[in-house]
Amino acid sequence: MRTLLGRLDSRGAAPRRTASRDTIHRPALASRALQGLGGLLVILGLSACAGSDAGDASADSGTEAPFRAALLTAGPVSDAGWYAGAYEGLLQIEERWGADISHQQTRTPSEYDEAFLAYGTEGYDLVFAHGSEYQDAAMRAGERFPETTFIVSGGGQIADNVVPLIFTLENATYLAGMAAGGMTESDVVGMVGGVRIPPAVGVFLAFEAGVKAVRPDAEVIETWIGSWDDVAAAKEAAVSHISRGADVIVHNTDGASFGVFNAVREAVDAGDPTWAIGMNRDQNDIAPEVTLGSAVIRIEDAFIEITEAWRAGEIGGAPFYAGASSEVVDFVANPAVMDRIPEDLLARIDSMRTAIRVGEFDPPRVPFIEGEEGFGEGTTGGG
Repeated sequence: MRTLLGRLDSRGAAPRRTASRDTIHRPALASRALQGLGGLLVILGLSACAGSDAGDASADSGTEAPFRAALLTAGPVSDAGWYAGAYEGLLQIEERWGADISHQQTRTPSEYDEAFLAYGTEGYDLVFAHGSEYQDAAMRAGERFPETTFIVSGGGQIADNVVPLIFTLENATYLAGMAAGGMTESDVVGMVGGVRIPPAVGVFLAFEAGVKAVRPDAEVIETWIGSWDDVAAAKEAAVSHISRGADVIVHNTDGASFGVFNAVREAVDAGDPTWAIGMNRDQNDIAPEVTLGSAVIRIEDAFIEITEAWRAGEIGGAPFYAGASSEVVDFVANPAVMDRIPEDLLARIDSMRTAIRVGEFDPPRVPFIEGEEGFGEGTTGGG
């Protein structure tokens, strides 16, 4: 028996259940019927039923039961970026291996713990926690549920069954910075970030280095809005940068990115030539007329890559670097404006892309994994 711990959505309707996908939501919501010890007993009872039925079905058919994979995100998967890529990865895991999948959006540390408890108790095999904010809760869950593997995107702590998934996005943002340095006419470039955490700081550090590799005297403005999803705050920061002369603006946010794109579009409409640069996913089609390109993580490819390694018993006790020498991370110039980007700039970016992938050049980054060389000491890379 598959289980569904539901909650009402924003329209007051219960989440839709499908034959191939269920959603386990935190027990504290729904109708408040599952709370405290009583809620845990209900989860345990449902889990026992699910385990019994699954075991009987597997024994009757003589085939291996599908594994169970879950995804936790701290924001909506409609963000056209960080969370959307993760959800697409989960769907591809379902499609490729027939896995039973589930997704839950969680916003607070207590909700992280509740979600991990639910998935661990239900016997999920693989839980993706998409963001470094989950790492402390994942370490607690890893100790409590040793048979479950917890993968933390951008995490910095390691255990036998808690694995940081590292995207090396700075390789892409360095190239994006080169593009910004080559296209700015004002010599002022803006960076709008969400929450100031070490991986995000490293991404901007590499971007700024890329700008200055092409335009050494450029001024780079940096603003952190303290949120991944506050569209109004991101737009306000971008407008402020434009008022200070920035004519290229990159973001490192999630849903808040729409605020940056809107600010840039409005500036262009007002006769102030400005470029936006997307982040985390190919966002070139959000505002194609004003977007120079995107620093892309093909998160779905990374999820497939690490799942293959997990199925082969090749992960655990160390970080997993996804596609460091492949196309999992890249700067993708916007095809819609390609004719406005100088060919020599594109060639220079291509040459640096190759140098990064073959290990001839390492963009600067902030070490954030415990035990990593340079952890807590500042930046590495740059040559």
